[in-house]
Amino acid sequence: MTEKGLQEAERCELIHVHEDIIKKVDRTMPDDETLYDLADLFRIFADSTRIKILYVLFESEMCVCDIAQLLGMTQSAISHQLRSLKQSKLVKYRREGKTVFYSLADDHVVTILAQGMEHIEE
Repeated sequence: MTEKGLQEAERCELIHVHEDIIKKVDRTMPDDETLYDLADLFRIFADSTRIKILYVLFESEMCVCDIAQLLGMTQSAISHQLRSLKQSKLVKYRREGKTVFYSLADDHVVTILAQGMEHIEE
């Protein structure tokens, strides 16, 4: 279908509101604050450096030094991004002596990354 044909197909020739569908969707629609939080979560995923860090942690728990070495970045830059990822509850950390190891926060993050990769590889 051409772009013009698609636009014509999307246009309602007769205004007919499907009240039952609107009511059903309206009952399940999250409030604005929840949708803002969801948009904010996806904003975190919109940065390629943070995605690289998440993918590294998808593969293995690592310390800042190792992530910086692997990605060819400074420890300061990695720490800055990890701070954002921690605030968004996407990564967690544990201390072992003086070393701090980072990993993905939970299975939800693993699922988001795995499904995202699956989607783009289709």
